[in-house]
Amino acid sequence: MNSIINFVIKNKLAVWLLTLIITTAGIYAGTNMKLETIPDITIPVVTVTTIYPGATPEQVAKEISEPFEKAVSNLAGVKTVSSTSFQNASSLQIEYTYGVDMKEAETEVKAALDNVKKPENVKDPSVARISINAFPVIALSVSNSEKDLDALTNDVEKVIVPKLKGIEGVSSVAVSGQQVEEVGLVFDQAKLAQYGLNESTVKMIVQGTNLTMPLGLFQFDDEEKSVVVDGKVATLEDLENLKIPVTGPTGMSSVTLKEIAQINFIGKAESISRTNGKEAIAIQIVKAQEANTVEVVNAVKDMIPELNKDFDGIDIKVTMDQGEPIEASVDTMINKALFGALFAVLVIMLFLRNFKSTIISIISIPLSILISFILLHQMDITLNMMTLGAMTVAIARVIDDSIVVVENIYRRMSLPGEKLKGRDLIREATKEMFVPIMSSTLVTIAVFLPLGLVSGMVGELFLPFALTMVFALLASLLVAVTIVPMLAHTLFRKNMEKGPVAHKESQGKLAEGYKKILNAALNHKAITSISAVVILGASLFLIPVVGVSFLPDEEQKMMYVTYSPSAGETSGDVNATVEQVENYFLKKDKVDVVQVSIGGANPMSPGASNSALMFVTFDKETLDFTKVKEDAIKDIQAFDVKGEWKSQEFSTSGSSNQVSYYVYGNNKKDIEPVVEKIATILADNKDLKDVDTSLSKSYKEFTFVVDKEKLTQYGLTTAQIGMKLNPNVPREVLTTITKDDQTVDVYIDQQKEKAATVDDLLKQTVATPLGIEVPISELVTIQEGKSSDKVNRREGKIFASVSGTLTAKDVAKTTKDIQAKIDKLDVPAGVEINTAGVTEDIAQAFTQLGLAMLAAIAIVYLILVITFGGGLAPFAILFSLPFTVIGALVGLAIAGETLSVSSMLGLLMLIGIVVTNAIVLIDRVIHKEKEGHSTREAILEAGGTRLRPILMTALATIGALIPLAIGVEGSGLISKGLGVTVIGGLTSSTLLTLIFVPMVYEFFAKFRRKKGSNN
Repeated sequence: MNSIINFVIKNKLAVWLLTLIITTAGIYAGTNMKLETIPDITIPVVTVTTIYPGATPEQVAKEISEPFEKAVSNLAGVKTVSSTSFQNASSLQIEYTYGVDMKEAETEVKAALDNVKKPENVKDPSVARISINAFPVIALSVSNSEKDLDALTNDVEKVIVPKLKGIEGVSSVAVSGQQVEEVGLVFDQAKLAQYGLNESTVKMIVQGTNLTMPLGLFQFDDEEKSVVVDGKVATLEDLENLKIPVTGPTGMSSVTLKEIAQINFIGKAESISRTNGKEAIAIQIVKAQEANTVEVVNAVKDMIPELNKDFDGIDIKVTMDQGEPIEASVDTMINKALFGALFAVLVIMLFLRNFKSTIISIISIPLSILISFILLHQMDITLNMMTLGAMTVAIARVIDDSIVVVENIYRRMSLPGEKLKGRDLIREATKEMFVPIMSSTLVTIAVFLPLGLVSGMVGELFLPFALTMVFALLASLLVAVTIVPMLAHTLFRKNMEKGPVAHKESQGKLAEGYKKILNAALNHKAITSISAVVILGASLFLIPVVGVSFLPDEEQKMMYVTYSPSAGETSGDVNATVEQVENYFLKKDKVDVVQVSIGGANPMSPGASNSALMFVTFDKETLDFTKVKEDAIKDIQAFDVKGEWKSQEFSTSGSSNQVSYYVYGNNKKDIEPVVEKIATILADNKDLKDVDTSLSKSYKEFTFVVDKEKLTQYGLTTAQIGMKLNPNVPREVLTTITKDDQTVDVYIDQQKEKAATVDDLLKQTVATPLGIEVPISELVTIQEGKSSDKVNRREGKIFASVSGTLTAKDVAKTTKDIQAKIDKLDVPAGVEINTAGVTEDIAQAFTQLGLAMLAAIAIVYLILVITFGGGLAPFAILFSLPFTVIGALVGLAIAGETLSVSSMLGLLMLIGIVVTNAIVLIDRVIHKEKEGHSTREAILEAGGTRLRPILMTALATIGALIPLAIGVEGSGLISKGLGVTVIGGLTSSTLLTLIFVPMVYEFFAKFRRKKGSNN
């Protein structure tokens, strides 16, 4: 340590240059870090979507979902397999344990499913990993009052999409609601028969003609030349006039394709998309994994004015923006950090009353943060809510080491009896504090390291937070023993040359008053101990008052509303229903954008083709948005509709406010009554709203039972009847043509009349091998029944979920009341009820954080034992920890906050902060004991000497966290709850540490002396 301090004092210019280099590198690293909402978390889930045209949910479950579940359930690392079987589709969710290589897992799932035998018309399953980067970062809506959908589609696909794809950092651009062009070809069966043709012959001729065949290189004269046979049909007219050979009585002749088939261009929208009531095309932009979300979003928004100029009448609106909340959160955190630093500076100034000392102390804040930026940038960690939150909190801690060193240098400079001067004084004053500040820094690091090493989502979420804190603390220790002594030597040189400042030997009125109180407490240990324990015990009764929740709410001025049609509801009915709600929102005050999508691909329900999504953005100045949202949901749910409207809750912090239960059973009949009873219990609870179950709704089902004898009589099969009636036979692409440089598919459509009733189906005929047309009604009998619209399975069993949205802050009390009633339910054999949703989240998160705390305390004790060379001092120091609970609970009660993951994080931080103060005090006690003072004398002297740095660090920490504690902005995990917990806990523990820790130390010192005398 001597050599380090001597080096920095002798080589001030080199240290200044190094500081300048670090500052520049830190600023560069900080400005080049990617901005994200939350850390880049690996979600250990693989999804499998399989399309099975024409199949009922039960058929999909039996022939697709169940075989797929069995194929993947025993793969390495698989935790849970659940499936949902819809009409026409199966959706599998395979959840893995954390730590599994998801790329390898995806490959294994594909290989396992390749070996499963599937029905003939089932499409190949789509296997994909869930990735945060796969979700759009910005969505746009494009409409044009002066153009129809065809012209608008042309503008979007040929101009807008290519420009958006050209933006740096854009990975993909998805378009929905656009007009899709195709050619429909329907054969005229009568004309085919007239010319002696059939469909398969004509298809072979068209496909064999409409192609280009390269024949390779031929040697012509002295030169090789390429030869290509080109029969490509380029346009619709070419296709219509394509000659089909016909053999007749007079020999070979031909007929054009348009004579035997009806051929038409068809322009249609795959899905309906509207913005503020106008027909629109929706565009969703996904960023590349390494790209900066904010930069990509801003680049897209910057391009909108340019695109608006290119087309008359065009209106491009931003309907979803992930960049803006990130920027707002970053600004909020930076403001809180700056105000926190200002508070800390004011506290130091008030205590030291010396401008130079204050400057030296606060230099550690920017340097520690900048060094952290460099290390985080090198590790490719993003600047997200966790890293920014850690830096906000770190400001409250990184200044401590420098304060302690500066205060000791300044104090020794002011002592009349101080023999050392100049460089020697600074070196010895820094060395004197090196052990306590190193111990306190290592202790605080020990607190945060287990946080990043816990498993699961909690570990992945907190790892960037833990690393940021560790880097900042190590940097603060480095600054305290290098930059601080160098600055002290520079700024205090004149003071040291003049000799000690004219201060009295006395430690001040505050210190003297504290010593009297401490001495009285040491003389009355029993009363003091009982009083402290009683206060601690009484504070625990505040837990039910405070309540328990998962994460703080994060209010955003937007609603995400979904409409689930009733079983059998048509697309036309859905559109009419959606228009009612769309008009309701358009007439509502403070509504900026109403974006509607009906039909199309929906990852939440791949089997549904007519469900609706509505995204409603409100004005940022909307007051009491929670009530506005609740009133809107009540209004739209009161509409007379067949299906169901629901509000979906999403939060960038990952916050969940759903109380959910899973009911498992061997069949739907067993679980239905249990689910309904749980739904009634939830609906009767005043702290819940929007109670819903996943019980599937039912379609009316007609089963055509074939008469096997008649089938044999006519030479027919069941498959022939099914193919004749099946409306979901995949359309066959005959060939392709070109229109406006775009390739257009030509589909073969069947001449089928739409069946309005079941009787219309029975009237249809099927041709026998002898050419006789037999009505379907002669071949089948009808059985009426019901069919579910979906089948849910989890862990090999049928299951249904029951959920409700919490309106109360105290999650624990509400869920406890509900659980007590559910436990009394009479459940049939084979039926099992499990908790899910926020209850499960709280249990997992609190367990993980609890284990992190226990690990932190154990590591802290080990470090202290090594530092102090024995177990007595560390044991006394740990006695400061229980009293953090008093202030933390009182603070939460006063602030109206709950005991959440955020406040648990605050308690974890307190372990490091509180122990630091106790180390500074006990280290001085031991130092004085070694000089020959009695334990009581050593305690009183150390108390008076260390009171100022302890109060300074505590108040600087409190001051730095005040902006966080009084902030109204939701900032996810790093929020008001954390600030209040740390401030309250630090206040109570500091007051009790100054009394209780010395008392415990003196009490156990007696046993140490007895042991020594016996030896």
